[in-house]
Amino acid sequence: MKLYTSIGPNPAVVTMFLAEKGVSLDTVKVDIMAGENRQAPYMQKNPAGQSPCLELDDGGHLAEIIPICEYLDEKFPNPPLIGSTPEERAETRMWLRRIDLNICEPLVNGFRFAEGLPLFQSRMRTIPHAAADLKSLAQEKLTWLDGLMTGKTWVAGERFSLADILLFCFVEFGGTVGQPLNPDNKNIAALVERVKARVAEKAPA
Repeated sequence: MKLYTSIGPNPAVVTMFLAEKGVSLDTVKVDIMAGENRQAPYMQKNPAGQSPCLELDDGGHLAEIIPICEYLDEKFPNPPLIGSTPEERAETRMWLRRIDLNICEPLVNGFRFAEGLPLFQSRMRTIPHAAADLKSLAQEKLTWLDGLMTGKTWVAGERFSLADILLFCFVEFGGTVGQPLNPDNKNIAALVERVKARVAEKAPA
């Protein structure tokens, strides 16, 4: 397998997922700042023109971070990061959908339609007048999630999962593009610190 990757929160999710698995793949860096992801060679692999993209051993390609991670979880089942039972997998997918739709999407589009507008306005439909509301929506849902995390170590309870990786990568990204985590969201802030400790532990010496 080969992973086409780049800067950004989406590739960071897959990179962290692989690190948790202890799996190393051949990687190819895609220069998204130069628009390489929107040019023919890459678009043939991923017609959506987004990063990352996983090239399979049979020559096929997978895009979208959650399907990529689910595929990798099946190929490399230990440690399980989606779940070990149907109930755990369903719970992880529930939280993934909530985090992706309610937090990640408005956070990223809030950036694309404001600070990132010079880069994205020629590449996609942008809605500048929606940026502030999208950013506010992401913050409201982070506060909502924070309230649901009282007494829990991870999003799914005591079980570390892809949901924690997704949340961490996008909260960290938000902090770099003018959307820092509200310090009142102490449960999520604590989760972020726990994930940082995991990242440091798995970093190459």
